[in-house]
Amino acid sequence: MKTIGLIGGMGWESTAEYYRILNERTRERLGGLHSARCVLHSVDFAEIERYQAEGRWAEAGEALADAARSLAAAGADLLLICTNTMHKVADTVAAATPVPLLHIADATADAVRAAGLSRVGLLGTAFTMEQDFYRGRLAASGLDVLVPDPEGRALVHRVIYEELCLGVVREASRGAYRRVVGELVARGAEGVILGCTEIELLLGPADSPVPLFPTARLHAEAAVEAALGAGSAD
Repeated sequence: MKTIGLIGGMGWESTAEYYRILNERTRERLGGLHSARCVLHSVDFAEIERYQAEGRWAEAGEALADAARSLAAAGADLLLICTNTMHKVADTVAAATPVPLLHIADATADAVRAAGLSRVGLLGTAFTMEQDFYRGRLAASGLDVLVPDPEGRALVHRVIYEELCLGVVREASRGAYRRVVGELVARGAEGVILGCTEIELLLGPADSPVPLFPTARLHAEAAVEAALGAGSAD
């Protein structure tokens, strides 16, 4: 099994989920006492969030590139950025080392297409919902992507940063997210991408009338397949 390098800490709650899923999936695939070969570089999210808020994406990209280089030096054979939003700097990270980067949007698009769907809603940070680095990559895979209206986007973004990234899960926010999902379905969404890894702490299959696509889980499972030689990390 190849060694999976994790660029995590954004926030650490979802990175902990990555670690759990990587190991559970490896045990499912290999049986017995097998667990994932992985190394983790966990950044200080306060620093990264400040770069995001101030639009200092070049500095954010270099911080994650440094993490990628440290993982390569530690023996990683493939890399994961354990967050959707920071895939805005995926090209910078990928260029920092010859170790291949497995893109979260590609793993997600593969799962959506495998489910036979083509029109999906997207929940995430404002950066992910409104900018082209993520939506455009999904569209390039043949998906029609819907996002909430401005009020819905503001709500989803606020809950991520003020609650979920702090480990706070509120029933009122779950209900609000359910309403946003319902509005996307009413507009024709056949499924909904949970395009922020923390959203998986709040929403599950019972919260939506259409399939949900949990990006952290899909990303981690795709990494195990790649590490076992059953997928590609290109």
